[in-house]
Amino acid sequence: MNREILPYDPYLKELARKLRNESTLSEIILWKSLRGKQIQGYDFHRPKPILSYIVDFYCSELKLAIEIDGVSHDSEEKWKKDINRQKKLENLRITFLRFSDSDVKRNIDSVVFVIESWIIKNSSLERGLRGMPLGDGKLGEHTPSPSREGSL
Repeated sequence: MNREILPYDPYLKELARKLRNESTLSEIILWKSLRGKQIQGYDFHRPKPILSYIVDFYCSELKLAIEIDGVSHDSEEKWKKDINRQKKLENLRITFLRFSDSDVKRNIDSVVFVIESWIIKNSSLERGLRGMPLGDGKLGEHTPSPSREGSL
């Protein structure tokens, strides 16, 4: 799969570096599971500027963004902004998985399972062509709504 270079505001590169150095506990916990191609051999980056936004985690090969929503995302106004941002990025064919801060802290194994299940489901043909393992095929039932995919 060709990795598409996505446009971003150059100012955000420095801000992303600052955010990386000031990660929240839930971001650190999830990063420990994502870094070093630990999930199905895919490379994730954190945080990643795209257009005029920054996503928490991004895999360019899958065009997959992962967001952790903390208490600052609880207000209706913030939620509307998040959804608006997500829709703009989805126009670039980016898929979102969203998790709450508390789910990551309390149930990281389930969060990783949802991510891995999504990857296996959405990349099995390509991974098979690359000769990578596809997992045992024993996926749990996970049918989130498109706007909250990845929510536990």
